[in-house]
Amino acid sequence: MPEILLLIPAAGASSRMAPRDKLLEPVDGLPLLRRQVLMALQTRCDLSVTLPPDRPARRAALAGITDQRLHLQEVPDAAEGLAASIRRGADWAASRRAGGLMVVLADMPDLEVSDLKMMLQAFDFKNIYRATDADGKAGHPVIFPASLFPALKRLTGDQGARDILRAEPVMQVMLPGTHATTDLDTPEAWAAWRTGSGR
Repeated sequence: MPEILLLIPAAGASSRMAPRDKLLEPVDGLPLLRRQVLMALQTRCDLSVTLPPDRPARRAALAGITDQRLHLQEVPDAAEGLAASIRRGADWAASRRAGGLMVVLADMPDLEVSDLKMMLQAFDFKNIYRATDADGKAGHPVIFPASLFPALKRLTGDQGARDILRAEPVMQVMLPGTHATTDLDTPEAWAAWRTGSGR
């Protein structure tokens, strides 16, 4: 069976949180990015994390993680947006002859390793698999089959893979609660989440 690789795109500007960096917000006693990386590594899959050249604190947040399955990639053109990270992830997955690439957004603190494992178990290596919340609202993570790696490598801008998701059949995997849809981009969203979750 071909392997499924994971990508955490962490090269974004986090501009709506300025001057704070959302990926360094403390969650479960850890910077969010470190929490997400450690969680993803529990799947036993290889993981690529894309990082911008101008945010050394993000790389520092991952210091000391010695798991050989972790691969850090600097993205010189990170300012272009999410597509720059996805292109690199797809290129890495294609070079490894992987069967699929799961994109796990870094700013979703409700995600648990059980959610990622549920996605991995559902994936059929033929179709896109996308997580939804308990109400059926589409969210993340998303797993792309190898047949779509060329399309992912052609993406541009900050819209991610939206056009691909609209054009291709998408299988849905329902995750608990709002695990698939809680992403926090502003100080107000973080404050509300902390109040509601107690974390």
